[in-house]
Amino acid sequence: MEALFSAENLVALATLTALEIVLGIDNVIFISILANKLPVQQRASARKMGIGLAVVSRVVLLLMINWVVGLTQPLFSLLGHGFSGRDLILLVGGLFLIGKSTFEIHDKLEAVEHGQTVSKAAATFLSVILQVIVIDMVFSLDSVITAVGISGKLGVMVPAILIAAVVMMAFAGAVSRFVEKHPTMKVLALAFLILIGALLVIEGWDAEVVHDHHLKNYVYFAMAFSFLLELINMRFRGKGEPVELHNRPHLDGAE
Repeated sequence: MEALFSAENLVALATLTALEIVLGIDNVIFISILANKLPVQQRASARKMGIGLAVVSRVVLLLMINWVVGLTQPLFSLLGHGFSGRDLILLVGGLFLIGKSTFEIHDKLEAVEHGQTVSKAAATFLSVILQVIVIDMVFSLDSVITAVGISGKLGVMVPAILIAAVVMMAFAGAVSRFVEKHPTMKVLALAFLILIGALLVIEGWDAEVVHDHHLKNYVYFAMAFSFLLELINMRFRGKGEPVELHNRPHLDGAE
């Protein structure tokens, strides 16, 4: 027990917790954008369930660490590259994230605003949760493999994930309201998700390229820089009324 609180484990815990929070922000943004398509009374429940599923999936994958490690073993080769189960999950998840984010940008900017009736494409609680489960699997797998690389001890990895989950749960509502209130931030967040999706596709195709060239560092720097610039733009734009983005009608009727 004393070894668990050694300096090495405490540093690993702090590092891993910070990393899990950073990785979790992407998840929270995606969940918030999907949840905001639901009726107001269902949004908080969708966010909590989405984050809860993300935490459960991470903990389950940690407990099945031998299976996760097995996912890194090549299954077949294509064009000189060996593909593992992890690679296929990252490829499919990245393509899903790119496609979904592109669709959301189109939906926000070019969808018909008036005269719509409730359509079959309208968001339902179940459809939102199913989409959250798909992306949770992708983010969780990447998160767990990163956690194992930093510290292979469950006593460090599980607390880090739980602490990050508490932080995500506490700020999910604020993040959702902030993104919903500022249309440019919502589009920027969707652009970030496209960038992350592209990174997942590259990592799924050839993980060594991502690691050797430190592509994640460049991506997160670009995201942080863009976010900072947008905050400065918001500060100098004043408090004018922002453009209202379109949204698909809810099941309880379009407003």
